[in-house]
Amino acid sequence: MLKKYLKYITHSVAGMIGVSVYILADTYFISRYAGASGLAALNLILPLYGIMQGLGAMIGIGSATRYTIHKALGKKVDGYFMQSLLWSILVSIPFVLVGALIPQTVLTLLGGDAKLVELGSGYLRVALMGAPFFVCNYTFTAFARNDKASFVAMIASILGSLFNIVFDYVFMFMTPLGFTGAALATVASPIVTMILCMTHFMSKKSTVKLHVGMPSFTHIAGSVKLGVSSLMSEVTASVITFTFNTLLLRISGNTAVAAYGVVANYSIIAVAIFNGISQGSQPLISDSYGNNDAKGVKKYLKYGLVSAALVEVAIVSFVYGATDFLISIFNSQNDMELAKLAYVGMRYYFLGFLVAGINIVLISYYAATAKAFLSMLGSLLRGLCAIILCAVVLSMVLGMNGVWLSFLTAEIITFIVMMIAARVRKK
Repeated sequence: MLKKYLKYITHSVAGMIGVSVYILADTYFISRYAGASGLAALNLILPLYGIMQGLGAMIGIGSATRYTIHKALGKKVDGYFMQSLLWSILVSIPFVLVGALIPQTVLTLLGGDAKLVELGSGYLRVALMGAPFFVCNYTFTAFARNDKASFVAMIASILGSLFNIVFDYVFMFMTPLGFTGAALATVASPIVTMILCMTHFMSKKSTVKLHVGMPSFTHIAGSVKLGVSSLMSEVTASVITFTFNTLLLRISGNTAVAAYGVVANYSIIAVAIFNGISQGSQPLISDSYGNNDAKGVKKYLKYGLVSAALVEVAIVSFVYGATDFLISIFNSQNDMELAKLAYVGMRYYFLGFLVAGINIVLISYYAATAKAFLSMLGSLLRGLCAIILCAVVLSMVLGMNGVWLSFLTAEIITFIVMMIAARVRKK
């Protein structure tokens, strides 16, 4: 059982890191190309990536979770994959229209001044018009993992990211595309991943049926309930980024936003690792739950929580030991103010990951065992309610330090409330 668990989470964590690396690559090359202004522009755009990926996770992972549970119960699941794909395309349409028509307006609404709007509007147009690829990507990787092809999902995600890293450099520095070229490379990354995942679905090993039908509201309603935790897990970063950007712009201007851009990008990697643990555990927990194997469910939950706790300590220890080095990677212009702000931000903000990993695993466990209320409660607290409240209140009391510490405070509140709610529902 442990060997099977380690196989699934290794593949899942590696795949999720692969997905997050393409944003990290964007940040690195953009910092080289446009310095602090480029970092600030990208950080204003990052919340939209989170929303697109969150919608994809909600539909794709929710559908795949429902697929595994119903398959274990012996129910008909032939149309689940295509329903997930159809709904993913439908929810992408507004992003495509906004990207094509009003990218400058959106960037202004996100807090960009005239300089950042001019620099980032081309990037934002391409990124939003690529929304169908970002959203649909989760359906391909989630169903591959739930169809016992976690290795295929891992390789597909890693190769997609490698493609992005190479062509980030090519498009930005070897063509006239510049900043916009980074977006083009990023949009191409999930296309590569989906093509590679499709090799599994077209093979004899696949049990996923590619039955096309009209979009079913019944299907999407049932899947969304189990996918909300995945949505909020992805959107949390976007909500935090948007909230922090707004507060930091008011407190200290564009340099503070650029400093948070450094923190946010390393945070994406940390979240990806915990999402990998939770998503790798999900097929195993859902399968055990569908087969009424209570012992198996508890065992996989224990493995997930222990894994998260060990990784939490490792991540925080690494960040504290290498803070200056990590900041220098994105500070090509040796901006002293940026370095100073990012140093404090990294050390305060990453304390939140001492609790966040456990919360992510717990929320995923509730979703994997069809405990939709507890899953949604935890997701909404850590992804929306608690983090906004803590950021606003603590920024008023402690200034920038309050913004950095709000992540830790919100995660502690989420954990306490979830434990109380779980105990109450048991009675």
